[in-house]
Amino acid sequence: MIGLKGLLERKPRLKVLIYAGKGGLGKTTLSAATSLLLSQNKKVLVFSTDPQASLSDVFERDVFGKGEVKIAENLYVLEIDADKRINEYVASIKKKIIDMYRLDKLPPDLEEYIDSAAAEPAMYESAVYDAMVDVVAEGKYDYYIFDMPPFGHGIRMIAMADVLSQWVEKITELRKQAYEYGRVAASLKRAKLTYEDEILKELQYIRDRIVAFRNIITDRETAALMVVVTPERMSILDTEKAIEMFSSLGLEVTGIVVNQVYPPELAKNPDTPEYIRNRVEEQRKYMDEIRKKFGDLVVSVVPMLNREPKGLEALSLVARELWSPSRSIEEYV
Repeated sequence: MIGLKGLLERKPRLKVLIYAGKGGLGKTTLSAATSLLLSQNKKVLVFSTDPQASLSDVFERDVFGKGEVKIAENLYVLEIDADKRINEYVASIKKKIIDMYRLDKLPPDLEEYIDSAAAEPAMYESAVYDAMVDVVAEGKYDYYIFDMPPFGHGIRMIAMADVLSQWVEKITELRKQAYEYGRVAASLKRAKLTYEDEILKELQYIRDRIVAFRNIITDRETAALMVVVTPERMSILDTEKAIEMFSSLGLEVTGIVVNQVYPPELAKNPDTPEYIRNRVEEQRKYMDEIRKKFGDLVVSVVPMLNREPKGLEALSLVARELWSPSRSIEEYV
């Protein structure tokens, strides 16, 4: 296993690391540990896009909805308040409609429709995706570490780049057609045409930003998609499916991190409780399956700690195993 050290040596232009996986596998912990590791000599932002995750909990500091918070030297954390961002977005949509059509206020039916749309689950993903675009486009950091939502949501979020790009392309084309049609009556509608042209420019800007971000996360030189797996049957099956799904989106899985693995010596220690020894033996079987199925994709194996991985000290232990694993995967089999 090459560890993150070997990964960075292979990819010297790496800028974005995305941790993906099923819920409850430790993606947030690994994201936090990676950010701590890389912040030793580079400026790093770790950003949670998982509504169930809590960087506040892992770093033992309240960062929710407080923007980019400095945790340590070169290390910043961003945990967005998606509800606040959605409310701001909805308010801006309403204002644009009122301004566009010179209304005193929105018709009740239209306002109700917009409010209903804001409650859809996809709106959360859209808000988070937009925040990701903003963060990377600003270019303030050397590394960006993204803690993605569980597989289903995460895959939809990445696919959203294509969906939004196609949507903007379609709307832009309609705007162009409307603009060309309006030129016939330009002398009568000069003010409106100018406004329509501004809308067209804004749509093109949105499209360009989406395409730029899509290019970043699909660039094999600047981005790495890391999938987290645990030595359990369902986790292995989910990982196989996810690799196929990511591939269909043009995303190649860069590496796999095996997390929450019991040290093998526990099985030989007579003081180890029987249920733990049984778990170690069970994991041995699944570690062999992981080795055979994923082979060289496995970058690191992170053993189970004897305490919850919270705070900088505990995260540094996780980071050490991520950087340069103390054991080969064969030693767990």
